[in-house]
Amino acid sequence: MHVVYWIVAALLAVLYLFAGGRKLLQSQEQLRPMMGWVDRVPMPAVRLIGALELLGAIGLVLPPLTGIAVGLAIAAAIGLVLIQVGGIVVHVSRGETRVIGLNIGLLLAAVAAGWLATSWL
Repeated sequence: MHVVYWIVAALLAVLYLFAGGRKLLQSQEQLRPMMGWVDRVPMPAVRLIGALELLGAIGLVLPPLTGIAVGLAIAAAIGLVLIQVGGIVVHVSRGETRVIGLNIGLLLAAVAAGWLATSWL
C-alpha cells in the first residue's frame, strides 16, 4: 500500500507544484493560453488556488515522509479533491465539458491518495 501511495502522491505533487507555481508566479496574460478561465476569475483568487495547490502537494508528501502529523496527508488529498470539484464547476459553467477529463482524473487520483494515506493512521 505504501508503494502505491508514494507513486500516486509523487505524481500529484509534481503536477500540483508545477501548476500551483505557475498560478502564483505568472501573469494573467502568461496563464491565459493554457488556462482561459483566468479571465473570469480575479487574479487574487487564481493566486490563492495556486497557493492551495502548493500546500496540497507539500501536504501529500511531507507528513508521511517525516512521520509527523500524517493525518495531514488525508486533509491535503481532500483539499485537492475540492480544488478539482471547483475546476469542474468552472469548466462546465464555461461550456468546456470536453476538457474536464483531466480534472476528473486528478480528482480520482486525489481520492485514491486520501484513501491510501489512511494506511499511516
